Amino acid sequence: MSAEPNSRPPPRDSRDETDTSGRFKRVESGYRRWIGAEEGQLPAEAGRYHLYISLACPWACRCLAALHMKGLTDTISYSIVHPTWGKTRPNDESDPHYGWVFRSEADEPIPGPTGMGSHACDGCIPDTVNNFSTVRALYDSVGDTIGKFSVPVLWDKHDSSIVNNESSEILRMFNSAFQEFASNPELDLYPEALRQRIDAVNEWIYTSINNGVYRSGFAKSQLAYDEAVHELYDALARAEQILSRQRFLCGNTFTEADLRLFVTLVRFDPVYTIYFKCSKGSIANDFPALAGHCADVFQMAGVAASVNLQHIKTHYYTSHPTLNHYGVIPADRDSDPYAWLKVAHGREAMTDDTRADVA
Repeated sequence: MSAEPNSRPPPRDSRDETDTSGRFKRVESGYRRWIGAEEGQLPAEAGRYHLYISLACPWACRCLAALHMKGLTDTISYSIVHPTWGKTRPNDESDPHYGWVFRSEADEPIPGPTGMGSHACDGCIPDTVNNFSTVRALYDSVGDTIGKFSVPVLWDKHDSSIVNNESSEILRMFNSAFQEFASNPELDLYPEALRQRIDAVNEWIYTSINNGVYRSGFAKSQLAYDEAVHELYDALARAEQILSRQRFLCGNTFTEADLRLFVTLVRFDPVYTIYFKCSKGSIANDFPALAGHCADVFQMAGVAASVNLQHIKTHYYTSHPTLNHYGVIPADRDSDPYAWLKVAHGREAMTDDTRADVA
């Protein structure tokens, strides 16, 4: 049952989440139910859940990658929004909000929020569960009182409710809750023996790299930007040092920590170096181990299905008029924008460096 519109806060997005000093402060996700076997958790059932994502969003794409890697695409269906934001209440001239909208591949191209550009609907999958035209309508349908209409959203078809919209938790549910349905149950992204190390690595990579690019790009003061960008590059140098010694962040085992790093790194050169002013160096030119790690992860079965550079560039460069008013999308570095991800990386031969200082 939906709440009355006047009881909700005004819609917002990440650009609004800055404090008085201009520092970006990401607000925590508001829907945090779990699927699992413990008391009070929702049951893991084939066909019951649906994932709403954007191929542009790194948080959503780590969930989609896990869905493919675990072999759960026949168990959990999904929808993919259009990469550029559209008006979420097109018939209400008094409502200025732009956000994620659904389209079908056969639909005509759409402009960005300024009315400029013509952006194809290739790769879009409409809302086949609720037939909503926007992600905002999804949140409205459950009486949302938070006002940030983000993806990913894990949806329960059984009772028409949001299960969870925190990507790190959805990722772990996909890893362990649906084992009986997975075609690749052997893959464990969060192995018990490495959990303490994974958690420690995730903490600084999230703060300084995953969120660090946003803290740089959405900063509204020079001080806030300077703090964020220097912390970002210090963390990239730390990750470079680790990955120059061993194949993955926690040794020779691929874990969620590597996937969480990858989704940021794969967007770094085509978007963050320009759009978010992360200009102190590029992954391809200045961090050879990180570039090799990207190629290594991209070439793993299932990961490429979560990477769409057209959606990535279209979203970032066209959805935020305050950052790029005319919605001009920069040219690709190569005729094949995926070329650097397809190279032979040779990382399979690396040994596990167990020195304590690498974590």
